[in-house]
Amino acid sequence: MIPIQYPQYAPRLKQEGERDWIFDPLRRKWVRLTPEEWVRQHFMQYLIQTMQYPASLIAVEKEILLGERKKRFDILVYKDQQPWLMVECKEMNTPLTEQVVSQVLQYNISLQVQYLIITNGKETRGVRVQAGSIEALAQLPAYG
Repeated sequence: MIPIQYPQYAPRLKQEGERDWIFDPLRRKWVRLTPEEWVRQHFMQYLIQTMQYPASLIAVEKEILLGERKKRFDILVYKDQQPWLMVECKEMNTPLTEQVVSQVLQYNISLQVQYLIITNGKETRGVRVQAGSIEALAQLPAYG
C-alpha cells in the first residue's frame, strides 16, 4: 500500500436544489460532488501540492476508446508529451479488488502508461509496468 498524506485543501462548493457541486480547477468547471469525485479532487490536490506534478500536464475524466467501446479514465498525468501515470479513483466504501485492477489494466491497453495507481481515498496501490513486467510500488514516483 502507498501511504498518502493529503494536503490542506478547501474546495469551492455550492448547492443547487438538492445536489452538491464542487469546482474542479483542472477542468475549470463545476461538477457533481459524488463520493468518487471527492476522492478524485483530493487525490489531484495530493499530486499537485505534495508530489509537485504539473497541473497543466494532468488530464481529468477524458474519454478513450477500448476497442469499439468508449471509456473514461479518472486522472492521467503526461510526461515528455506521453501518457505516464494513470489513476483510477473509487469512492471510499469501494474496496480495491481484482475487478478494479482489471479495469485499470484494460484502460492501459489504450494508454500504455508506465505507472498505474488505484485509490479509494483511504487506500492507494500502484504498479510500474515495464517491458511486460509489473512491479508493486511502495510510493508514487517523483515527477522530476
